[in-house]
Amino acid sequence: MPKQIDRVVLAYSGGLDTSIILKWLQDEYRCEVITFTADIGQGEEVEPARAKAQALGVERIFIEDLREEFARDYVFPMFRANALYEGEYLLGTSIARPLIARRLVEIAEETGADAISHGATGKGNDQVRFELGAYALKPDIRVVAPWREWELNSREKLLAYAERHGIPIEQKRGGRSPYSMDANLLHISYEGGILEDPWQEPEESMWRWTTAPEQAPGDPTYIELEYRNGDIVAVDGEPMTPARVMETLNRIGGENGIGRADIVENRYVGMKSRGCYETPAGTIMLKAHRAIESITLDREVAHLKEELMPRYATLIYNGYWWSPERKMLQEMIDASQSSVNGTVRLKLYKGSVMVAGRRSDSDSLFDPAIATFEEDQGAYDQQDAEGFIKLNALRLRIGARQRRG
Repeated sequence: MPKQIDRVVLAYSGGLDTSIILKWLQDEYRCEVITFTADIGQGEEVEPARAKAQALGVERIFIEDLREEFARDYVFPMFRANALYEGEYLLGTSIARPLIARRLVEIAEETGADAISHGATGKGNDQVRFELGAYALKPDIRVVAPWREWELNSREKLLAYAERHGIPIEQKRGGRSPYSMDANLLHISYEGGILEDPWQEPEESMWRWTTAPEQAPGDPTYIELEYRNGDIVAVDGEPMTPARVMETLNRIGGENGIGRADIVENRYVGMKSRGCYETPAGTIMLKAHRAIESITLDREVAHLKEELMPRYATLIYNGYWWSPERKMLQEMIDASQSSVNGTVRLKLYKGSVMVAGRRSDSDSLFDPAIATFEEDQGAYDQQDAEGFIKLNALRLRIGARQRRG
């Protein structure tokens, strides 16, 4: 018999799985269930979750628009670090979990709840991300993870439970998608179905946000992104909030076939997993941020950031957003961004993002008078290079002489 819980806050999407979890918590724990639904830009209406929760007897329902907070306080700080997990994954799912975990804990405190609950399975990374975040923010919080407790471990058993308890099973036109999908302002992910065979190419019909690169416009699209302290503040001269920047870049990037990825990644729990992702805005943002840093960051600062990035990305992937080491790295990264100001011009064409120009009127370290192949009027004495080379070659020459006897 489970330990007594009087009140639990459930991360509730309004979908079949979390509706089953809602009912299961009511029956198994005989407790009050409070639902929390976050709009972080998944592109679907979240208000219908209210009616579904009410139909299942929920009296306290939290539905919140967190798009700006998500973009400003989570996505943008991550892109200051140029974070990329295992060289490919832009961390779209990973970066959303600490925000949801934080609000679950805050709502639990506001309502006097004993526990929080989520719908992540016992095989995935999300259970780790939700729970590490929750424990970091409220050490004594109790977490109920139904997928680790119940015996409803197949789609057939879930559907039978739903039918038995009168939980509506929505059938979308054209049939149910064979993929497990997760979406927010940064990306949409796909797992399951034929993707469980890493040899199988994804079906073209799977992709939701992006035009196939071969079907994208025949003429390139140029955009200009203005940066202030490492963050995009305007697109094509129009000031925008962080969430609007991402919405705009998702639209423009999607139209040009930008942001598709097919990845086999190493999950924190130990298994390999194949997933496909559409991240138009993120793909554009990463390219542009590296471009503006290329002319505004000191060489050694840039190289140090590059060394720290894999560690930072792994911390986010594994669920350690709220850890002291991630916060320490963030302070270092943010300190480096005070000079990252200027404009980047990008050329988008049939799935590719190319830098077409970058400039910074106030913080550029690129000096044409020194870098030029033409006469530099004495700005750089090329004869100095001889001593520089010989000093750096000293150990190599000593080693070569020793090997030659």
